[in-house]
Amino acid sequence: MPIIDYLERNASEYPAEVSLVELNPAMEETRRVTWREFDLMEPNRAKAFRREITWSVFDEKANRFANFLIDRGIKKGDKVAILMMNCLEWLPIYFGILKTGALAVPLNFRYASEEIEYCVKLSDTDILLFGPEFIGRVEEIADRISKNRLLIYVGEDTAPAFAEDYMSQVSNYSSKKPDIPITDDDYAAIYFSSGTTGFPKAILHKHRSLMHSAKVETTHHGQTHDDVFLCIPPLYHTGAKMHWFGSLYSGSRAILLKGTRPEYIIDAVSNEGCTIVWLLVPWAQDILEKIESGAIKLSDYKLSQWRLMHIGAQPVPPSLIKTWLKYFPDHKYDTNYGLSESIGPGAVHLGVENIHKVGAIGVPGYGWQCRICDENGVDVKQGEVGELALKGDGVMECYYHDASATAEVLRDGWLFTGDMAIQDEDGFIYLVDRKKDVIISGGENLYPVQIEDFIRNHSAVHDVAVIGLPDKRLGEIAAAIIELKDGTSCTEDDINEFCMELPRYKRPKKIIFAEIPRNPTGKIEKPKLREKYAGGRLVEAETKG
Repeated sequence: MPIIDYLERNASEYPAEVSLVELNPAMEETRRVTWREFDLMEPNRAKAFRREITWSVFDEKANRFANFLIDRGIKKGDKVAILMMNCLEWLPIYFGILKTGALAVPLNFRYASEEIEYCVKLSDTDILLFGPEFIGRVEEIADRISKNRLLIYVGEDTAPAFAEDYMSQVSNYSSKKPDIPITDDDYAAIYFSSGTTGFPKAILHKHRSLMHSAKVETTHHGQTHDDVFLCIPPLYHTGAKMHWFGSLYSGSRAILLKGTRPEYIIDAVSNEGCTIVWLLVPWAQDILEKIESGAIKLSDYKLSQWRLMHIGAQPVPPSLIKTWLKYFPDHKYDTNYGLSESIGPGAVHLGVENIHKVGAIGVPGYGWQCRICDENGVDVKQGEVGELALKGDGVMECYYHDASATAEVLRDGWLFTGDMAIQDEDGFIYLVDRKKDVIISGGENLYPVQIEDFIRNHSAVHDVAVIGLPDKRLGEIAAAIIELKDGTSCTEDDINEFCMELPRYKRPKKIIFAEIPRNPTGKIEKPKLREKYAGGRLVEAETKG
């Protein structure tokens, strides 16, 4: 059953119920309010930063856009790219593409012009939709990509001269569903890898993958029609999209929040009655720091309905969850592991009943199988480190136009993730690190995540990234880049003394105080750090301790 059928079911069964709400708390005419104040606001005041659509309007918008695309020559198997920030138009556009039988191609909003051009060409995109934030970047490459491709602007103001206007045209098309048969075996979408090792790879998925992710999300988190999901991460990424598929599957409401400030998140949960929130580690850390500093007083908000907080996209420090549960003792907690090649989160999940295993990513998710293998693809013994491999309906078809890269990661139906992991005696899987991030120092394998988790326990540390720097004697040394909490002070000697509890070979040999760069999905951008601090040269390092 293709994913679009669930949108049509919701439009039929819940036509007048709200499907999506867009919140933009940073708009100039708004102010932060508590839940009590929100209830007393004049309607026009509240609407200044809030837009919503019902399930029937959602489906109608998707149908209108599908018929527009068909009128522009789009047919089954064609590709339509989306370069937009999260907004109320994003998902109807996505589903409009799917209703034509074409493939949706979401693009990272951080792409520079040359990356946009590269992805558009690699994916054989026929139409590119872009929002107002990207006019300049698209204009730089418009002459090179507009031949045989249609550019469509999605915004309230006038479209630039090199693009057609979405707002003025699509509303004129029929809201009737296109008569195009679509099955689970049809191709549905191309997502792009994070591009942390160069230009991103194009990841091809079928409708079966999307449907599988919806079932996984709903099964893991018990979503019902009464739940309200707060969606903060960018919709171009499989993580946000596939978590939202749980709302689609259950016919429940979702909130698209534009902004990640702790006050915005807590306000949205309170004002909109959110029951499920997916956070990235930095956002959860920011919320806790605001609570601990007194800047956020939980008693000012209506939060009793919030039942589940879950985190994914990166290893989660156990210390963070311990502190979280101190302030939110009634919360269920879950973590999810996945990657775009496995249609996002859920291939491995902790499960809300396994809070005693915080630190693990969990066990195989609903409909998934997992193995931990050596470099020859042979299962390692329990308790040994190996590469995590996945199998299930959510595994990608291939890297589009890249047979050699596909062959490296897809073997006999198993997806080799590049993540190093270990399994305990109870079958719970723990991430050790990315295969490419392992540091080999003096013949010892160092796993940065383990060192990072330890250093995060220091009271002055807000964030930390451990990378390998080349060294003439040891091959590599571990360097800890540390971002301190606001208003705190800490020295290199303080960190070195703190790390004395680590085994000698795991202690960082270099300490650097600096900001930690993260991508929109919360992952540390370690290639940027290596480029900045290693610079491709061997360094002499003083061995400490």
